[in-house]
Amino acid sequence: MKTNRKLEHLKICIEKDVEAGKTGFADIKLMHKALPELDWDDIDFKTKFFNKKLNAPIMIESITGGTGEAREINLGLAGIAQEFNIGFGVGSQRPAIEDPNLAETYQVREIAPDIFLMANLGAVQLNYGYGIEECEKAIEMIDADALVLHLNPLQEIIQPEGNKNFSNLIEKINYIADELKTPVIVKEIGSGISLDIAKNLKVSAIDVGGLGGTSWSLVESYRGDERTKKLGNTFSCWGIPTSECISDVSKLGIPIIGSGGIRTGVDAGKAIALGASCVGIALPIIRAWTGGLNKVREFLNQFILELKVSMFLTGSKNVADLRGKIQT
Repeated sequence: MKTNRKLEHLKICIEKDVEAGKTGFADIKLMHKALPELDWDDIDFKTKFFNKKLNAPIMIESITGGTGEAREINLGLAGIAQEFNIGFGVGSQRPAIEDPNLAETYQVREIAPDIFLMANLGAVQLNYGYGIEECEKAIEMIDADALVLHLNPLQEIIQPEGNKNFSNLIEKINYIADELKTPVIVKEIGSGISLDIAKNLKVSAIDVGGLGGTSWSLVESYRGDERTKKLGNTFSCWGIPTSECISDVSKLGIPIIGSGGIRTGVDAGKAIALGASCVGIALPIIRAWTGGLNKVREFLNQFILELKVSMFLTGSKNVADLRGKIQT
């Protein structure tokens, strides 16, 4: 049943209109410099995220796992991440925690030994019997550099099989983060994280997962009955725009992954200017993957070129220089 759900999610994301809401990036302009005072060839994308140096401030976000098709996707995309030296995350590893035979569908170190690799579990599972042991298993399963605990209350409410007990999770997340030796990243999946929530989380980084990209409320609306469909559509634009999340949560001074509707290198430039350490992309990657790995390469090369142009036109020689360069 769980593996069928994973396949349904992939199929829906690839084939259906699942994007909703506004990121807020359309209302933000980067500060143009008619005299950039730098050489195009000197622009440097390299950035450090925890203990890993990335060639560009990009993460291929958590997409899938738990099926044969998922293994092919994870291996292919992890190979691309190795090639570009960018970050990569696997989908929720709950299926493999419950059935160790599925572990190989997440394991990518054989072809991506050097990447920043993120393990992944739903934070809500901490209310359904999961704890330190399961978190350590997820990390060890793929030799991960960090553990993502994802937040998806809207999806779980809409999802027919959803887990709906989100009580006392801040305390449990903070306990996990304190006990694990591996960094913990808390990530929303499309409705955003506000400053008041983020400041109570004692984790290593926040992935804001804001409104404006994939709506998991919409995704689940395609899977249920008429009541579920109506509920999913009603709440499809629920959440905090990605740009607002980044601007607010970056005040904490911890690493921020800007995700949620990042579709171009200009979006990435705006996210970094607002305070993101790097950006996360998922839906455009999996849709490009359907055309073959060369299509993923084409997408990333174009994305990086757009980011480079944005840096050049704001006089930003490196990623750090881009911060704060927003027109007011």
